[in-house]
Amino acid sequence: MTAALRSRIDGWFLSRRPPSDTLELTQRNVYIVPSTAGWMLGATLLLLLIGSINYQLNLGYLLTFLLAGSVAVGMHVGHGTLRGLGLRLMVPDPQYAGAAAVLRVVLNNTRRSTRYGIGLAVRHSGQWSWSDVPAQGSATVEVAFRPDRRGLHPAPTLTAETRFPLGTFRVWTVWRPASQVLVYPAPESHPPPLPPGEPLAGQAASSALRASVAGEYDGVRAYRRGDPLKLVVWKRAAQAQAVGSEDLVSRDTQQAQRRELWLDAQATGLADAEGRLSRLCAWVLMADRLGVDYGLRVAGRTVAPSQGEAHRRRCLEVLALC
Repeated sequence: MTAALRSRIDGWFLSRRPPSDTLELTQRNVYIVPSTAGWMLGATLLLLLIGSINYQLNLGYLLTFLLAGSVAVGMHVGHGTLRGLGLRLMVPDPQYAGAAAVLRVVLNNTRRSTRYGIGLAVRHSGQWSWSDVPAQGSATVEVAFRPDRRGLHPAPTLTAETRFPLGTFRVWTVWRPASQVLVYPAPESHPPPLPPGEPLAGQAASSALRASVAGEYDGVRAYRRGDPLKLVVWKRAAQAQAVGSEDLVSRDTQQAQRRELWLDAQATGLADAEGRLSRLCAWVLMADRLGVDYGLRVAGRTVAPSQGEAHRRRCLEVLALC
């Protein structure tokens, strides 16, 4: 069979399965074929049967049919291991390009006996994750795959399989999840420092000037050599050291509060579009780690300055989809 014909048959096979994040395995979507060991056992049984007929061996008949009966029982048990099992895909977490994305699948078992030796893998990957599902319980299986680029990707087609109990039959099913995986740009390994802030305009500048006159502090910024120790935010310094970081932040003085930090694609100084996104991604992570307000401008889209996890996710999503 040629590769083109195999691809067409595979596409037709998958098109008959509507995408869904849950799947209930029944007789209609669970398939069974002999494994390599099963074919070898079948050939052995055939030789035993021929020898028993040729030499009229009653014990040979007994052994042949005893093994054949065991194989038949194993086929029924193996098919029942998958039949009736429920599969549910948890919402995938966003990942960075070049890193492995992990899909978490919950296997639900409603019957009163344990289901043994159930494997799950991305179709045609050959990388299996195996688990037993307890009686009237559930088990979570993690399956990894590597997205090749940033953006929004459909979750890959998955295969569930078991060869329990004898390994003579391969019982399997194919599942097309409906979820999508968001992939952020890969952050630059050694990015340059954050760009300088831009002057505030309008009412924001007036508010900063009034704070200047009152001698107030408003917000924080990255630590600069020469900053007075009284301006260092020691609580955040302790938190940074607890996670192994040496980053320091200072209280923002009135002069600095007349400027705001914008992460602009034009400020990256790179001509390559993916390189700009990679540097902006690193800057977003750097600014978020320092706890400063920052905005994002890229590909005609603007995210107003702010900070926090929701703001970071919003900026990374813009970078992934622009």
